[in-house]
Amino acid sequence: MDIASVASLTVSLFFILNPFASLPLFMSVTKGLDERVRDSYANKAVLVAAVLLLVFVFVGSDLMGLFGVTMDSFRVAGGIVLLMMAIELVFGLKLAKLDDEDGAAWAIIASPILTGPGMITAAVLFANQYGMDTVIAASILALFLTWCILRQSDRILHLVGEQAIGMVTKVIGLLIAAMAIENVFAGSLGWFEAHTTAMTLLISIL
Repeated sequence: MDIASVASLTVSLFFILNPFASLPLFMSVTKGLDERVRDSYANKAVLVAAVLLLVFVFVGSDLMGLFGVTMDSFRVAGGIVLLMMAIELVFGLKLAKLDDEDGAAWAIIASPILTGPGMITAAVLFANQYGMDTVIAASILALFLTWCILRQSDRILHLVGEQAIGMVTKVIGLLIAAMAIENVFAGSLGWFEAHTTAMTLLISIL
């Protein structure tokens, strides 16, 4: 396992998890609760997010094979999903809707706030690119950092303020957009190369 890859991937996954963007929502759904209950919500949210993430790390590729989806095609589709996620962060838009607004608050934070389509897409792509061991190690570190931030949400918001968190979120959105474009380009190039090779072989046979 390459330590540099783990460190790089931890940063990428942390950006995609983006716990700073979920801080205001987390504070709103835990408003009026005592610290023990708020910590319990943070524990449950990160635990469920971790389970969802690891499930897709292990079975994501098998699901793709089941539906006949190539990694190049998934990379393009995943890049588009990540780009939409980045647009939400940069422009403050809401392209997705929370269907379970009356559900448990910690469950809403876990998914789709932390482990949404963008995170699931990244997990599958990174597992294919770096290997499961590296992704699992990086996921644990990224989720641990996220857990620490949610546990200290009240102090962080009072210390830096919502405006500063909003600025950080926009910068993170730009970085995710760049990652998304890279995935779209890499997937498109791989798809065209694979189909060009197949067409060349077919022509040579004929």
